[in-house]
This record gives sequence, C-alpha cells and structure tokens, in this order.
Amino acid sequence: MNLSIPVSDQQAVMTHVVKMDELAASNRFAAADEATVQAVLEGAAQFAEGEFWPLNRVGDETGSRLKNGEVTTPPGFQQAYKAFVEGGWMTLSAPEEWGGQSMPLALSAALMENLNASNIAFALCPMLSLGAVEALEAYGSDELKERYLPKIVSGEWPATMNLTEPQAGSDVGALSTKATPNEDGSWSISGQKIYITWGEHDLAENIVHLVLARTPGAPEGTRGISLFLVPKFLPDGTRNDLVCAGLEEKMGIHASPTCVMRYGEKDGAKGWMIGPENNGMRAMFVMMNNARLNVALQGVGIAEVATQRAVAYALDRKQGVRGGEEVTISEHPDVRRMLLRMRSLTMAARALTYYAFSLLDRRATGDEEAGYRAEVLTPLAKAWGTDIGCEVASLGVQVHGGMGYVEETGAAQHLRDARIAPIYEGTNGIQAADLVMRKLGLDGGLAFDGLIADIRAEVRHEGLVALTDTVEITAASLREAGPDDRLAGSYPFLTMCAVLVGGWLLERLAHAEGASARTKAAADFFATVIAPEALGLGAAATEGAAMLYKVEAEALA
Repeated sequence: MNLSIPVSDQQAVMTHVVKMDELAASNRFAAADEATVQAVLEGAAQFAEGEFWPLNRVGDETGSRLKNGEVTTPPGFQQAYKAFVEGGWMTLSAPEEWGGQSMPLALSAALMENLNASNIAFALCPMLSLGAVEALEAYGSDELKERYLPKIVSGEWPATMNLTEPQAGSDVGALSTKATPNEDGSWSISGQKIYITWGEHDLAENIVHLVLARTPGAPEGTRGISLFLVPKFLPDGTRNDLVCAGLEEKMGIHASPTCVMRYGEKDGAKGWMIGPENNGMRAMFVMMNNARLNVALQGVGIAEVATQRAVAYALDRKQGVRGGEEVTISEHPDVRRMLLRMRSLTMAARALTYYAFSLLDRRATGDEEAGYRAEVLTPLAKAWGTDIGCEVASLGVQVHGGMGYVEETGAAQHLRDARIAPIYEGTNGIQAADLVMRKLGLDGGLAFDGLIADIRAEVRHEGLVALTDTVEITAASLREAGPDDRLAGSYPFLTMCAVLVGGWLLERLAHAEGASARTKAAADFFATVIAPEALGLGAAATEGAAMLYKVEAEALA
C-alpha cells in the first residue's frame, strides 16, 4: 500500500476551521500566506510519504536494539532523520530568534499528523522536542536558551521528557529523583526514570533530557519538584553520568526506544535548573500540554492510514454477490458502514485537533479568550482523538477480516501502535477528570459556555442540535455534583463534548463552498449516526458514583 496524505482535506480545515487568513493578517503570522501554507502542506506530504513511510514496516519488524547502553535504530532511520533536520521541518513553528520559522502551530499540526500517519514510532522523536522548545523558551535562563535552543529547534539535538519513576506513575508528586547543588551553579542529578521515549538513540550527536527531581529540603508532593536540563554530552564534550539501562518490550511502536534511564550512577549527572526552584511542574506542564495535543495527532494519523488501508483492501477484495454479480466487499452495507464511520471519525478528529492548535496561535496574537478555549479543548482532543485512533484501527482490522488479524496485511500494526496513545501524556481518564474538575469552571465557566454558545449558533443538523442541548444540561448537572459524582461521569461527558465539537466543525466543512462529496457524506453520517450515540451517554454522565461502589472491587474478579 502507498500512503497518500489527504492534502485537500488538510487545506479545507486550514481554510474553514483554522481560518488561516485571519492568522496571516496578524503581525505574528504574516508569513503564513496562502501560497506558503499550500507549499508547506504539499512539501510535508511528500516528505512523510517519501522518507518516513517506507521505514514503517522495517521499524515495526526490527525495532530499536540496546547493547552496552547504546541504542541502535532500525535501518534507514539515521538517513531519514538527517533528511528531516536538513529539510528544516523541525523549525516550522519554532521562534525565529532561535532559528525557527515562526509559522502557526496549526500548520505544524499538519506536518505532525503526516509523520504520525507514515511512521508513528519515528514521529515520537521530533514530537517531544516541540514541547521542550516551549518549556525552555518560557522558563530557561538566557544562558540555557542560547546554548540549547538553536540545536533543539533545528532538530540536531532531540529532547526528552523525564517524569515517570517505578513508584511514581500518574502520581508525579511521589518521585524520588534527587538534585543536589554544585559549587558552579549546576546540580547533580541521581535517580531512575522509566518510560522515557527516545531516551537513547543513534540519530543525533547529543540528546537533551528534561528531568524532574527534588532538591534538598523541598516540600513534599508536586510543590517540591524542580525541572532540570541534563544533556547526554556536556558542553565540554564529555559524556554525562547517565545511561540507558533497559528498553521496554512493547505491544507496538517498536521502533521507538522506550528507555529506563539511570542518572548519577557514579558522581551524579550534571544538570541545570529550568525556572525557579520547586516550580518544575509548572514548567513541565508547558511541555506536557504541547505533547497532549500532539498525541491527539497520533490518533488522527493512525486513523488516516488505517482508513486508507481498509478502503484499499475493501476495493480489491472480491467476496459475495449483489445484483447477480460478484462484487468487492466495499459494496456490502456493513463494510460500507465501517468505511464511512472510519472516514467521518478521522475527519472530525482532525478538525477538532487543528482547531485546538489554532486557538493557541490566536492566544499568541493576544486573544486571551482563545487561550481559555484551547485549555478546554486540550483534554477533548487528546482523549477523543486517541480513542478514535484505536477505534478506527480496530475497524480497519475488522474490514480485513481474518487477513487483518495476521501481520501480513499491516492492519494489525496500526492497532498495536495506536493503543499506547490513550495511556501516555496523561491517561484519557486523567483528561476527563481535568475537564470536569478544572475546565468546566475555567474563567468562571465562560470558556466552556462560550464554546457551547458558538456551536449552538451554527449547527443545523437535528442530531447536533439535540446533542448541544444535552451537553449543556449535563454540564449544568455536573457543576452542581460532588467530586466523586463528577468524576464518575467524566469520561462519558468528555466523549459527548468531543463528538459535539467534532460534529460542529465537520458540518462547517461540509457546508463550505467546494466541499467534496466524501466530506458531505462523512458529515451527514456523523450527525445522523455518531451524534445520537453520544446523546445516549447523558445518563452515564449524570448517574453519579454510588452505582460504581455497590459491590467491593474484589467481587468483580
């Protein structure tokens, strides 16, 4: 199968959802004119199709290997990453001051979707660097910025995020990695981190680790955490005291080395504090919020390639008779249902995620309300986008039938690769909790209520109108509920909200001048079939927690 990036679909979202012309009218994004945006979209598609996609299968089959603390990536990865850096793709949305092009994040989102569609395991490497740029720019000292940002922005030195420890997963406040001050202003870092994506590899001459650690006498919990920049190689060229002690054997994303990192096995790994002491979580959340939206793009990318693979198979596989003639399985109603569902979900998730990125761009131009709305949409995009990646990849296996369950067709890899996305960068349950416990009340509730008001003013299909009513009623109920009742209904409520936003934006695309036949069909299917499904989640969202505790957990075994 040849991957074909849907540039026309991406362009439509840029025009009618992102509204790139409005962004380009600002001084901040004046370079994002129509011709430039089109050239970037086409170039990003060609790069993903030509460089990352041919390595997807070999990456899955070979994986990255660890020997004596050194990680070797699959054949072809070094050359493809070099092409990525030399093509300037890492610099797209980075600040000009540090060698970037200062293009909108929404445009960079298209690039990242393409990389995820073509090779999600490979795309994880530059993805983490995007967040590191934001964190370092926001909180790093001038010296750290000058030394490291140009290299991270160019892609020459990829960055990592080091939060998780064996005893501290989602409870980051339980971490025990220590940082002790040195006389020269640096710090000695000692401890172990796990699940460190691309923590060690052979793609670059240096790797920049952003590490959470606790300083002497720091308060307990998250209030006592600081963030440090810990490079693999120090400025004088010597190797820092850190090592990759193991690689996780994973269900998918085999080419991405998921590392156990040990810091300070000898004298302590040398690092430099980013931001004020005990302010590490605030600095790290800058990186994590960027990563969460980029993980949403992993869901979109996997959904796109899984859909393309399923359609190609359905158009080729002959099975059964209709009207007295042998037909391909694409002509059978249930297969057509699955294909249309895959396409509509993918298009809606793309629109929602690009829209969230565009709101960050608007915040950068001074639009404070857009920033609040971006905060509301981040958990929706991350959780629903990755759920869609899993659902669409699973449907892709189903379309292939028995051939989908064997590795020969490639459909199974998409499902294996997709399954991690709802887990990392804050599980989807954590995203749902964030929505009901924080984002519903953001800006006095105006951020969420303003979103619903804008949707109500625009949607036309009765399925979306009904869902708007139910979401509004459910939101009011949850605001009055106690914490446990809110959390019990958080996940169905998040799904309802995400479906509503995705359906709203997909309907807008379908009503735009020049909309394609498949966009119109996808929007109609979404509003007629998928929106009413979400409507039915209202009961689960408002039932409360008591039902969940009617029996002891042990009785569920």
